[in-house]
Formats: sequence, C-alpha cells, structure tokens
Amino acid sequence: MHRFPRLLLGLLLVSVPLCAQQPRIADAINPNALATLRGSVNPRLAHASNLGPLDPATPMNGVTLYFQPSAAQKAELDALVQAQQTPGSPVYHAWITPAEYGARFGLGDADLAQVEAWLNSQGFNVDSVPASRNSISVSGTAAQVEAAFGTQLNRYRFDGETHFANATDLQIPAALSGILQAVGNLNDFRPRPQIHVPVQPQFTAGSTPHAHYMTPGDVATIYDINSAYNSGYTGSGQTIVVVGQSEIVNTDIEAFQKAAGLTVKDPNRIQVPSSGTAAVASGDEAESDLDVEYAGAIAPGATIDFVYTGNSTTMNVYNSLQYAVQNRLGSVISMSYGTCETELGTSNFSSLESVLEEGASQGQSILAASGDAGSTACYDLGGTGGSSSLTTAQQEALAVNYPASSVYATGIGGTEFPSADVGTSSSQYWQSSSGSDIVSSALSYIPEQVWNDDSNQYGAQYALSSGGGGASAFAARPSWQTGVPGIASGSHRLVPDVSLDASADNAGYLYCTSDATSWSGGQKASCNSGFRDSSTKDLTIGGGTSFATPIFAGLLAIVNQRENASGLGLVNPTLYTLAANPSTYASAFHDITSGSNKCTAGTSYCSTAGAGSYAATTGYDEASGLGSVDFNNLLNAWPAGSGSTLDGTTTSVTPATTTPASGAKDVITITVASRVIATAPTGTVTITVDGTVQTPTLTLSAGTATYTFSSTTAGSHVVLASYSGDATFAASSGSVALSIPGAASAGTFILSAPSVTVSQGSSGTSAVSVKSENSFAGTVSFGVSTTDASLQQYGCVTIGNATVAANGTATSTLTLYTSQSACKTVTGPTGNVHSFALRGGNSAASQHQPPLGRTIPLGAAAFAGLLFLGFRRVRRHAWMLMSCFLLVAVVGLATGCSSSSSAVSTSTDVPKGTYTLTLIGTDTASSSITASTNFTLTVH
Repeated sequence: MHRFPRLLLGLLLVSVPLCAQQPRIADAINPNALATLRGSVNPRLAHASNLGPLDPATPMNGVTLYFQPSAAQKAELDALVQAQQTPGSPVYHAWITPAEYGARFGLGDADLAQVEAWLNSQGFNVDSVPASRNSISVSGTAAQVEAAFGTQLNRYRFDGETHFANATDLQIPAALSGILQAVGNLNDFRPRPQIHVPVQPQFTAGSTPHAHYMTPGDVATIYDINSAYNSGYTGSGQTIVVVGQSEIVNTDIEAFQKAAGLTVKDPNRIQVPSSGTAAVASGDEAESDLDVEYAGAIAPGATIDFVYTGNSTTMNVYNSLQYAVQNRLGSVISMSYGTCETELGTSNFSSLESVLEEGASQGQSILAASGDAGSTACYDLGGTGGSSSLTTAQQEALAVNYPASSVYATGIGGTEFPSADVGTSSSQYWQSSSGSDIVSSALSYIPEQVWNDDSNQYGAQYALSSGGGGASAFAARPSWQTGVPGIASGSHRLVPDVSLDASADNAGYLYCTSDATSWSGGQKASCNSGFRDSSTKDLTIGGGTSFATPIFAGLLAIVNQRENASGLGLVNPTLYTLAANPSTYASAFHDITSGSNKCTAGTSYCSTAGAGSYAATTGYDEASGLGSVDFNNLLNAWPAGSGSTLDGTTTSVTPATTTPASGAKDVITITVASRVIATAPTGTVTITVDGTVQTPTLTLSAGTATYTFSSTTAGSHVVLASYSGDATFAASSGSVALSIPGAASAGTFILSAPSVTVSQGSSGTSAVSVKSENSFAGTVSFGVSTTDASLQQYGCVTIGNATVAANGTATSTLTLYTSQSACKTVTGPTGNVHSFALRGGNSAASQHQPPLGRTIPLGAAAFAGLLFLGFRRVRRHAWMLMSCFLLVAVVGLATGCSSSSSAVSTSTDVPKGTYTLTLIGTDTASSSITASTNFTLTVH
C-alpha cells in the first residue's frame, strides 16, 4: 500500500534531471602553467635499474585521466550510497544509472570540453568519455605523453623483468589541480592472479583411492546450496561479470561444464575497447578460466559476462573492472586480483575507490579476493630476499590487499578443512571410490579452520600459503563493520568479510584450462577425459582465494534472483547486520574459531608482527572474517524486500549476425522483458558502442527497439543497451560483442605456447598450438619478440609454419637457442633461423616452473605482469636468478643488472634469468589476421 509514494519519492531523489554542473576549471588550461601530480611515480622504480629512454614512437593506448568529484559532490555521493543501504530510507536500493551518476557527480560539459581540447592540442586521440563523466581515455605515443605530462618514460630492469614507466611525478596544467586525480596506464605493470598450487593434491578418484578434490557439486553440498537449487533458485535472470586480462577459449569452459555434469553454456566474451588484439596470456588465462567456470557453476542459471583486455601492454584487469562499472554490466562483479596497500599509494587508492563507489551507487556487488600471503600481504615470493621495491621490514609488516580492503567491496578470505578430514584415509565426509571417479563425493558440511599452509619446505615460491587479512592502512572503519563479537577496536577497515575454502592442499579444486603453464609436469592436456588428461590421467588442480571469490559471486546472484533484485549493491551492511544477531549468526554462518593466518614459514619470511597475527576467535576475526556460510540459511535470513520495489527486468541484445561484414548494416533487436509479469516495460534504451554513447536514445515499443550497427574497423566491438526503467520496472542492461573480420578473411585463431627452461648456452623447445576460431582455415607463420637486448643479440629461434583446418588445431615446434655460436650453425625447419625482434617497452614479466619432483598442476609462476598504476599481485613466484652482463662495451663502461656491479662479462651466451617472450602468429594469406601470446624462457 505504501509502495507507490515511496517509489515516487525515490525517483525524485535519484532520477529527477539536475541543473548543469557548475564549471570547476576556473581558468583556461595553460600548458605552461604547471603543477605536480604527487605520488604518480611507480614505487617499484626506487630500486630498479634504468635501461634508458623508451622509444618515443611506442604506442600508448588506454591512457586514462581520472577526475575526482568536488568536496560537495563527494559528500552528496557518500550520503547517497549510505542511504541506498539503509532500510526505510526513501532511496533504499534505488540504484542510479551511469548517466545519472555523471549528471550528479561527474565533470560538467564545459570542463570536459576544455580537457578534451587540451588533450587534442597535445596530439592525443580521445577514445572514450564514459556516461559517468569521471574519466577520459586517450591514445597516443610515448613522445606525446612525455610532452603533455612533463616526464620521461624509461625502460627498467626490475626483479629480472623489463618494464617501462614514467621516471618522475607528472606535471599537469595548474588549472586541473584538485580536479585531475590520477593518470592511469602509463606503465606496463600488469596485475597477477591470486591462484595457489597444491603441495599434495587430493579428490575421490578411482585411480587414486580415497583421495579428495573439490568440484561444484562438492561446494553445493558442503555450503548447503542444494536446497536453493531445489527451490528453483539458480541465479536465473542475473548477470555475473568476471574481469580478467587474457582471452579464453570457450572449449575449456565447455569441458569443465561437461566434466562437472552441468549444462553447456558459454560466457559472453567482451573485450575492453582500444585494448589491443585479443590474446591468450599464460597464467592469466588459467585464472580467467577458473573464475568463469566456478561463477557459472554455482549460479548455473546466470549469464556470465567475461570482460577482459587485449594485448595492449598498458591495459589490464583494472581497465576491465572500470569498463564493467562505467557501463553497468552485471549485478555482481568477481575480481581475483589485488595489490598490497604499501605499494598501492594513496593517489591510486583514491582513484580506484571512486570507480568502486560508482559501482556501489549503481547496485553492483563487487567481490575481491583477499589474497594468499596471510597477514603479510606485501611479502614478495620471488625469493628469500623478496621484492626489490620494498624493504625487508616493509615486506614482513602486517598489510592487506586492495581492492579487498575497499569499503565498497566485499573481501573474500580463505578457510581449509583439517587434513584428517580430507586425507586419503578419510571416509566420514566423502563417498569412497570403487574404481572410478566420483565427481560429487562430499557428504555434508566439513568443519573448517583458517587456511594456512605456510611452509618453507619447497622454497620461497611456496613459503606463504594462507588467506589474506588484517587492517587497512588507507580505508577508514565503515559504519557497518560493527555489532559482531570479536571486531577489534580501531579506526580502519578490517579484512576479510567472509571466507570459503581456499586451500590447494586440503582440498584443492578441479578446473579445466588450455593454459599449459598450469599443468602438472608431463601433463599433455586438461579435461579431455572428464576432469582428467586422457593420456597421463592427470587432473588440473588449484586453490587460493581466487576460487572462493567467484563461488561467492555465484551465491550472490542466487540471492539477487530470490529477492527479485536488479542489484544488491554493497552487501556488507546486510552481512554484518545478520551476523550481529546471535541466532542468525549461528545458523547462517560457520564461525571459524581454529587456526590463524599468521606467518609461520620462519624468520626468512616473518617479522615478529607477521608471526603473531591473526588468530581465529569467536565471532569476527581478521583471519576469516565472519566465517563461511550455510547458504540456504543465509538465503532464508536475507531481509525480505531488500530487492527493488520495482519489478526486475532483463535486457537482451540480439544482432542479425555477430560477424557483420565491414561497412554492412547489422540490425540489432533490443528486448526488455519483466522477470515477474507479462506486461511489456516502457521507457527508453541508451546504446553505447565501444564505450561511446550513441544518440538519440531509443523508445521501447511493446518492450522492443532496434538499433543499426555499422563499422569499417576490423576487430571486436561491444554494443551495450541500457534500459532506463519506468514507474513499474527496474533498469537493466545487456550487451553483445560483434566481430568485424579483416577484408581478406573471416575468423581468427588463438595461440598457446608452454614456457621453456634451459641451461645457459643450450636449447629448449615449446610445443606451439594454433586453435582455429570462427572457422578460420589457413597457414600461420611465426615470429618471437623480446624486450631484452642481450636475448636479441645472443639468442635465436627456429619454428616452421602451421597449417590449421577450420575449427581445428595445429601444432609446430618452437626451438629456442641461448648461445650465439649455436645460432650461427643451426638450421631451422624451413632453413631459416630467426633473431628475436626487439620491442621497446613491452612487458617481460618473470614467470617460472615449479621445482622438479612435485606434481603441481598449477604452474607455480605462470602469472604474467604486475599491477595497474604500479600495483603488484599478492602472490608472485620468481627465482630471482639475475646475473650481470655486458650490454655494449663503449669507452670502457659496462651496465649490469645490479647498479653496484662493475664486472664485465665476455660471454656470448644469453645471461641467466627469466624472460617473457611474445609469440606472434600471422596468416600467410592475410597479414590482418594475427594473434599473440606470452610465454617465458628461463635460463639457469
């Protein structure tokens, strides 16, 4: 009876057109009147070796200017987000759209016009201005960046890797002081995924009696999800966004779904516009596969949007997150990446918090993995000395990871099961095998403890293996983090919020991936016989908060469906309110009271503080948060009416074809339907193509509208349709990815190449795989590029062409030589020996194989890149095998990998170390059809 007045008041508060924003740029932008943008230098550069200037012609894509709201705007936004999560408020769960966000909290038209004019005058191309009006993305060259921002872009050797970054704080027009918050994507440090590998993998397997692994069916049994499924709640009508930075292959997802007994359902693959060519990245592909697989497995009725970046070295998963928020894709966002706050910096923290707060105001629930290094998140697992960008004291200090520590995200921590309950002799909680694999073998809930498998037994790359948690250094204690016993006193945000099983050892998760760097030693394939490799019988197994996060994302999609919600926004206020009630806490949560995420690997890794925090306690603790969940009880306890007062809708986007010819018109039908009643929604639909809003808006007729797409630009294009909502129906959105083929041929292909480890001066091989996509058929030739001058000078490669049939797979053997003498005598498959192409500025991130003698399906260090804006991954496995070498003997000077070394090497072998190489494949009939992938060469 009170719904209509409350609805009108809510619409007045969040949807009434506002007056134009008052200009904030008081003076004309004068490029000669400058101010320093403090904190804009990557902290890794403090101890990196400068290799000299970056090639001025190096392309710089996705350079993004982030604008901060005014003080008044920020106060209004904070108040809105709090009111949206306050039951009884007129705007409770009344979410705004990106356009409404832009009108209230973005930069005004006049200011945007001034900034765009200045950027154009500096030679940049403006690629996109989102509807939220809080950033501008441009492309240009290194020379233009240097001129516009008064800095020098240099190449650096860091931790055995070659990268580029700005050498000094940026200089910006003084007129933009207090408005321009940060400039992103001026370096090629990419985030690394938060996956962990098992020490002794275990699952109910026929060939390994009484061994136990986790599958989606086991997760459903242990965490009481089956009751929700039986009631018809599967996440239907909801969209989960998984963000990543590598292309994936749908056949991996399909193999997982078949092995797990699920209906085959491909994700929507959406590449961030202007992020380069779609490419598979070792390690990142495995992360994306498992995220998509488990989010979709736990919420099988939901749509999975996989948003990822291409091979542009300056763009990464944080651009994927930004794109998902600024285009309001999905009601739930799952992110399995993070960075230690010490290396984050306050400037980067503030700019990313703005993105996450926008997502919260739009009703998006953002979940982030808390990490796998326990209470000492900053410890770098590259060796006993750790990262060269932080001191030992900083690495061993208590720290947490961002964005799990954001007040606008839910941080997901890790638990594990006691080894006795999942070991080879355990039968209390598992069905026993009688000779064949039992895919879903768990019998009931298994008591949990804090995940902590720390051990120095296998060296630095495996020393820290526990769930991240502690107190944020930047985020203030939110008002909702209260009322639960155990919450420590203090003024800062505590992490994590909830936890789920994350141990790779007790017990690991099964997943499927064609990322060969994540396979066991000797493994030939992943999931081509159920969950097994048909040849070796190996399983692909992993762990870490990377699994817990997409699983919880699936659970929230089910809650959204149950509540008929177009989004729940930040769910932390509800979680803590439920936990504050002793009765609800006892039924809906599993309070974890055993174990800790203390650093227990020894003095090489632990300080006194790290070795002492944090222990599990009754109620909340920084080791496991509120604990894990009994999902059926949590679902039933979820506050009634927490969904929208409007009827939920779905927006589908159906093109006449997903592969229109260049310049051809592709008619796209947008259909908006109610999830509750048969009445067709009314209102308007806004179309966004590749991040640019199209005009005019479309008016629905009987719930449908049409849009005609046409483009002559080859490659992927994302068409997003955003429904406005009306007095009865809630807003929703849908998208589709269209592919414009090159002029000569349709289809494309995907490359993969396992990493190679060789002794110095010797050679090694990599079995390159070429997989046809969209019926590509042709012959592919190859090249290999590097950022390392010594590898180009002393090394060489041989590889023959590969001919692939439509929708088939072909292979070719790549041989890498690390001796100059061998390169002078060797003959390749076609009689040709290829030098490495030297590319200035592309990433050469260190990636490594696990030690011999251990069957580790998830390659211990296959994860490329560091973090956006100078961020770093929570877990980084590297062996730190660096040796000094002579670059050029000129006037008696030598430059080595150590700034203090003056030794001159006369070796003509490739120096010891780990190098990231880029394999580039090109169709011999059409050079416009190309693909690339990264892999590593380790010389020891």
